[in-house]
Amino acid sequence: MSTVNTMRAISQTTLGGPEVLEEIEVERPAPRPNQVLVRVRAAGLNPTDWKHRATGGFLGEPPFVLGWDVSGVVEAVGIGVATFQPGDEVFGMLPYPWGHGSHAEYVVAPVRALTHKPSSIDHTQAGALPLVSLTAWQALVENAELRPGQRVLIHAAAGGVGHVAVQIAKARGAYVIGTASAGKHHFLRELGADEVIDYRDTDFTEAVQDVDVVLDTLGGDTSVRSLRVLRPGGIVVSILPVGSDEFGKEAERLGVRAVRMLVDADRAGMNAIAELVEKGELRATIAGTFPLADAAEAHALGDTGRTKGKLVLVVD
Repeated sequence: MSTVNTMRAISQTTLGGPEVLEEIEVERPAPRPNQVLVRVRAAGLNPTDWKHRATGGFLGEPPFVLGWDVSGVVEAVGIGVATFQPGDEVFGMLPYPWGHGSHAEYVVAPVRALTHKPSSIDHTQAGALPLVSLTAWQALVENAELRPGQRVLIHAAAGGVGHVAVQIAKARGAYVIGTASAGKHHFLRELGADEVIDYRDTDFTEAVQDVDVVLDTLGGDTSVRSLRVLRPGGIVVSILPVGSDEFGKEAERLGVRAVRMLVDADRAGMNAIAELVEKGELRATIAGTFPLADAAEAHALGDTGRTKGKLVLVVD
């Protein structure tokens, strides 16, 4: 049981499988100028969490506390914070990749990484949304400048980023095509997808043509092959920031655009996401919830790569 000056957090001292995660007690942080201390009520899990747990990723060697998604209640504010006050319900994404740490009872966040939680959803729903929604918003709206009537292909459309991207694209008035296994096609239709492709038995490059925008959530040869379904001037936005030079070279040869990106914390984007939530146009599908102490179990499920939607840690 944590004391008034400490908190529970999920940490690790070595890289590896879910079993390296352990619940520890650490000192509770204090907000600095332009920061807020958030009492975490829910924190989403994302593939980047299990990748960093296993490889260190951008963070290098542990120990560290993972977690970028957060929904909770402002506990204290630092000097200069005018936007929030203690007791406000907020949600957002901690700056990626260095702002990690939401898989704990409390986390400090830059004030501009957060916005007010929509009253129409609970903390579990809000905690599932930030990273995947910002990724999809920045890919489709900011980088691809998706417009009404355009055709968009979303890879792994039933996944965390994918199922949110389907909804954002539909809210923008796009015609949405998604790839997923056959068992997830009904789910995607319910989200508003206009076409669905079973990647297991259909080559998407033969099934789809004249696409304006492709959201590549898979990387590898999918990035390069996706360029070939674009109409002239179309764009593939890959959320895998590192890959073959062939991606850019092939795009230039075909007269299309190729962009790699990393999601970035942004209040304007979070406000846009909150507005979609309030309009009833965006909702996360929750694949499972786990108490903080069971983070390793959540990671093990995430490692399978077969979840539909998001996994969320719920903090008492």
